[in-house]
Amino acid sequence: MKSLHIAQGKVAVLPLPKVALTASDYPRLDHLARAAWNRGNMDALLLVGEINRAEIVPDDMDADTLVRIGSWVTYRTNWGASRRTVQLVWPEDECFGSDRISVLSSLGATLLGLRGGDKMPFFIGGSLDFVLLEKVERSRSNVVSPFRRPASAKPGRSDDDPGPTAA
Repeated sequence: MKSLHIAQGKVAVLPLPKVALTASDYPRLDHLARAAWNRGNMDALLLVGEINRAEIVPDDMDADTLVRIGSWVTYRTNWGASRRTVQLVWPEDECFGSDRISVLSSLGATLLGLRGGDKMPFFIGGSLDFVLLEKVERSRSNVVSPFRRPASAKPGRSDDDPGPTAA
């Protein structure tokens, strides 16, 4: 697959970097992208394309260098923005105004499956841009989402217990 880069009236064909998806992420990513595309989400088309051209690899292959769901990614763009580090997450885990970006966003779909040093074109605001992936970290154990609710509202309480009663 090739991509076009338009600069000063000239068109250049650039090869896209190879992408890989882990075997455990692939089924959910594929379902997510196709369902979003069927609902009319235009960014889903990019994700479907990346999924279709990706190599499916074992979960432990390139675990520290491959961008996958949960990875922390440090990147730069060609329009001069400074270096930024974000975490690639599922759409329901995205927090607007935070450092989490959804895999269903154009940037998230672009980063998915890349490795450090890869340069990949993507569209933002209707213009072609490039992202240069500088660093991938698999996890940061000290980061906890402040927006996650526990599974039960009151831990330690069973469903049969009516709770305290007035005497």
